[in-house]
This record gives sequence, structure tokens and C-alpha cells, in this order.
Amino acid sequence: MSNREREREREIFDCIIIGGGPAGYTAAIYLARAEIKHIIFTGLKPGGQLISTNKVENYPGFPNGISGYKLMESFKAQSERFGTKVKDNSVVKINFNIIKTLHEVILDNSLKRKTKAVIIATGASPRYLNLENENKLIGKGISTCANCDGFFFKGKKVAVIGGGDKAAEESIYLSNLCKKVYLIIRDKKMKASKIMQKKVLNIKKVEIFYAHKVIKIIGVKKIKAIFCKNIKHNNNYLFKVEAMFLAIGQIPNSLICKPNIKLDKYGYIITKYTITNIPGIFAAGDVQDSKYRQAITSAGSGCMSAIEVEKYLQERIY
Repeated sequence: MSNREREREREIFDCIIIGGGPAGYTAAIYLARAEIKHIIFTGLKPGGQLISTNKVENYPGFPNGISGYKLMESFKAQSERFGTKVKDNSVVKINFNIIKTLHEVILDNSLKRKTKAVIIATGASPRYLNLENENKLIGKGISTCANCDGFFFKGKKVAVIGGGDKAAEESIYLSNLCKKVYLIIRDKKMKASKIMQKKVLNIKKVEIFYAHKVIKIIGVKKIKAIFCKNIKHNNNYLFKVEAMFLAIGQIPNSLICKPNIKLDKYGYIITKYTITNIPGIFAAGDVQDSKYRQAITSAGSGCMSAIEVEKYLQERIY
């Protein structure tokens, strides 16, 4: 270890933010303006899930919409303008209360950073079907991002799995590229917002199949078809497609919290506002929100967590 690295390990931050999505960057903006010494570790996917969203139409302040990537770049630029240090390291472990109420995070390069408070804003990851053959075909026809991978299936038949806003958005985007889009929904109706439903229903290239469940993925080196069961009529249907885009929800990225931080049965961090069961540890965004899961609510909880950190630090003498 170099002398510079040793000095960094001795450095103590007022707050370390883990995660670089709307919650993390908003927390950073508020901490920076409060002149609280902090650093943000964005992990391997700066910007979170939002960077793969083609167009965000419901974030206030953008009447014509904005791409998720540009929105998150703006979040980052704003936080850096106020002095936030942004690093792309991942945090692999948190050591709680190493000295009284001082915590320590361990990075993916094995370096350690000490801090008085931590904001966990690690977000969530796309959920998969957990079917045989699925893992082998990720990147070979199976994707969770139409904006990222849709181009490779231009003029082809594809399927989108899911019935929420994300599935609707993926279907709309793919309809501009693909020959045919099968929207396969497990429930008997769509859960997407009314405006998104109307958009999808008005696209001729999108064919919707309600009450269908994917039970088998066919293909060796790439997807050739998916086999579905019609839950309502108890019969099966084969969709010959070259790609399957999953939009069936998310799993909170809360692994680093175990076993110390309390989680609910689905893995979301349990908070009171943004306060966890461990003093000095706060959580914001999708990692603690199983209900709303919107960019604006994530940003709002990021603001709340920063205010809670400021209050926490003021109430303690270090």
C-alpha cells in the first residue's frame, strides 16, 4: 500500500454515499450545499437503472421529456459543481461501529474508508424469470434493456415480458425497430399507467397477450422461441422470437446490508423516513422503496436522507 493510500484510509468523512442514482446524487447535492464532507461511490452502473430509460416523460421540469442518461448526467454535474467527489468504485462491505459510532466501508479494490454516516442508495436490479436456459442466453437474445439492445433485433420479431410502465415503454421503443412485438402479461390486465396503456394499444406492431406465463426458453446459442402457458384457458402457445426483453420488476441491491441492517421479507431496507436500525446508517431510493419506485421519489428520499445526516451529525460531538 502506498503512502497516499494509507493517508486516504486514515481520512474520516462525515458521510459516504453508496450508489449513484437519483437518490445518491440528490443526497450529494444537499450534503455539498451544507458543507458536509462527503464522497459518493457510484459502483459499476453510475446513474442506476434510469440510464437505460430511453425517455423520461414524468420528471418535473422537462415538458418535452429527457433521456434517462442525460437526466443522470445533469444530476452528477450539479452535485460536482457544489464540490462532491464522485468515484466509480463499488462498496463490497460495511463494517459498522468500528470505533464507537464510526463506520468503515471496504471498496472493490480492498481499500477502506472511514465515515461518521453512510447513505445507502444502491437501488435495485432487474428481476429475471429463473428458468432453465435463461442465464446462458443473457446477452444472446435475453435483455433487460430495449434501449441498449433493441438495435440488434431491427426488423425481427421480439417479446416483452411484463405489464407495468417499464414493459409498456420497452414495447413502444421496440415497435420503432422491430417487425413485431409480443407483449406478454401474466395478469389479466396491464398495470401500466393509463397514458402508457393508450400508447401501447394504439401501436399495430404490438400484440398483447394477457394471462400468459413464460414456462420455457428455447435456444442453444441464441433464442429461437419462448413457450408460454395461457393461465386462463390452460393451453400452451409458442412464440417464435429472436429476443426477449424482461420488464418484470426489480430486486433491491441490499446484499451489503446483511445481516446487520434490518430488511423486509423481499430484501428492501426497513426505514423510518430514511433512518435504519443502526445509528448513522441511512437508506434512500429503490433499495428501501418497494411501493413507488419512481425517479422523483428516489430523489426526494435522497434529499430526506441528507437532511437526516446533517441532523445526526449536529446532535453528536466527534
